[in-house]
Amino acid sequence: MNSEIQHALLVLLVGMITVFIVLSLVVLTGKLLILMVNKYGPVSQKTKIQRRDFVPLLNESLNSSSFIEKKKLAALVSTVEIVTQGKGTILKIEKESQN
Repeated sequence: MNSEIQHALLVLLVGMITVFIVLSLVVLTGKLLILMVNKYGPVSQKTKIQRRDFVPLLNESLNSSSFIEKKKLAALVSTVEIVTQGKGTILKIEKESQN
């Protein structure tokens, strides 16, 4: 082989090894930073899930004494949730009398 080609391949090999080492250090440093922050960083109160965070969509009395079919009730609940983007709930369902 020519001396210039050998020199070029040597530079290529050294460059690739250097890039591999630098990227490995970046990845390992990032993982170490994540572990340190997760272990010693401040914990927000929002991250703890409380029992009060789970609010039922409907009252128990509505489910037990309901005259609406379960499929229709599920459709109503999902429609209200979609339209209000999760901020609205159904509290009471009453049938109107037709005069």
